[in-house]
Amino acid sequence: MNASRSDHALELLSLKKTFGGLTVTHNVSLSVSPGERRLIIGPNGAGKTTLFNQISGDLRPNSGVVRLFGRDVTQLPPYRRAHLGLSRTYQIITLFSGDTLEHNIMLGMLGLRPSRWQMCRPLSFYGDLATEAHRMLDTVGLLHLAGRPISDVAYGEKRRVELAMALAQKPRLLLLDEPLAGLSNAERSTVKSLITSIPREITIIMIEHDMDTALELAETVTLLDYGRVIVDGERDAVIADERTREVYLGT
Repeated sequence: MNASRSDHALELLSLKKTFGGLTVTHNVSLSVSPGERRLIIGPNGAGKTTLFNQISGDLRPNSGVVRLFGRDVTQLPPYRRAHLGLSRTYQIITLFSGDTLEHNIMLGMLGLRPSRWQMCRPLSFYGDLATEAHRMLDTVGLLHLAGRPISDVAYGEKRRVELAMALAQKPRLLLLDEPLAGLSNAERSTVKSLITSIPREITIIMIEHDMDTALELAETVTLLDYGRVIVDGERDAVIADERTREVYLGT
């Protein structure tokens, strides 16, 4: 199938992953349309991050198919999926703490270029990357900290840097793994506004436990429990479903 003609940004067909005999995702099947805002919810240990890791290529499923914009990417490594338009953030922040905000974003973009194999060149060689890094930092309100080491900025600012890194890779599909985790109310409001401002050309799938905020951002919701899809569909219908209340909302 030609990726540009695909009806779905992402398709997961009977995805299964087992660790040491324990099944952590079990026959997960779902599809996400271009431009969709999808929320993945479920109790701790439901398999949400494991599912993200299979989508991004950090883990390979034992069985099933991952299709990205109509292309079977099940066997492709993460950097190949990134070249097709997949970008993500992580539940645990993954930044180069000893380097600057600007250089972190530049390194993220450099990883998508053939010149990544010529790492002997200093980052100052890539003036266009510096310009784009500054633009992305300005987008998330951190341009004034461009030259600061990651280790010197607050946790909420690190979250924004990670979002800027993901967006700098010009994704078509963006996976956000608990982007609001650990943030104060003010920081949560800032990051929520940034996510809301992401253009519709970018499809977003998000894992988040801050339900009130996350549901404001989502249009469709998938509930996982013990690695299985329990409920999947339009936001209001999923939240009203008795199974959602029983498994996740505790009522």
